[in-house]
Amino acid sequence: MTIKSIAFTKMHGAGNDFVVFDNRTYGFLLDEIIALTPRLCHRRFGVGADGVLVLEPSERADYRMVYRNADGSDAGMCGNGARCLARFAVRSGFPEKVSFMVHGSRYEAEVTAQGVTVAFPVEPKPSAPLSLLGREAVAINSGTEHVVTWVESETLQDEPALRDQGREIRNKLELFPTGTNVNFACTARESNQIYLKTYERGVEDLTLACGTGALATAVAHHHKTKPEESGAFTYEILCSGGTLKTSFEYDPGEQRYRTLRLSGPALFTFDGTYFLDI
Repeated sequence: MTIKSIAFTKMHGAGNDFVVFDNRTYGFLLDEIIALTPRLCHRRFGVGADGVLVLEPSERADYRMVYRNADGSDAGMCGNGARCLARFAVRSGFPEKVSFMVHGSRYEAEVTAQGVTVAFPVEPKPSAPLSLLGREAVAINSGTEHVVTWVESETLQDEPALRDQGREIRNKLELFPTGTNVNFACTARESNQIYLKTYERGVEDLTLACGTGALATAVAHHHKTKPEESGAFTYEILCSGGTLKTSFEYDPGEQRYRTLRLSGPALFTFDGTYFLDI
């Protein structure tokens, strides 16, 4: 059978936007998804998105999530994408509490009218302090590779400069052999709020929000300001596209961050059909 078109849904999580489709209908192989992704994500000749989300069957959870960056590369985990795919799954008939697999790890999500919360099984460990472009930084894997660096509020508004700096840090392969996502963070007046802009690997630009970047930044902030304080912590991450809520528990004795959760919007934009033979 020759597939001539794909029924898709356009979604976004705090402005981080995705093309979403159910691969149970089509049965595309991963190589075919990778080849198709740049076409779908092109903002002039395709639908336009930061990445593609694909729902596939799984024997170990309710479904499997496949996510590719706009250039077709592997993003690891995508927090905003996971929330969007969970809401898409519920609309497709799955229960409001779902489990899903990403790269062999099992995640859980709860979908409500107010938003979607995803529980992460990862236990990130901040790196030793780094100095990047003269600033303090820390590397953290919150499901995928991130580096968090702290900037002044004026710097956070200079997006052309952030793009240049993000590109330079992202390509420091001597430090990050597979590249990294770069988070520019600035603390707000409220102690539990952080302004954030993220340069995403694979998109090769600033995005309006990054879920795994929000989690990495929250952990980095705690690691920087309260390294000996145990308990449960909640931070609001203020992104250009909206607010993401993060939470985790920390045990200073074991130096372990765990029970990570990411909450935020996951919204439908439109449904459409993409024709493959044009």
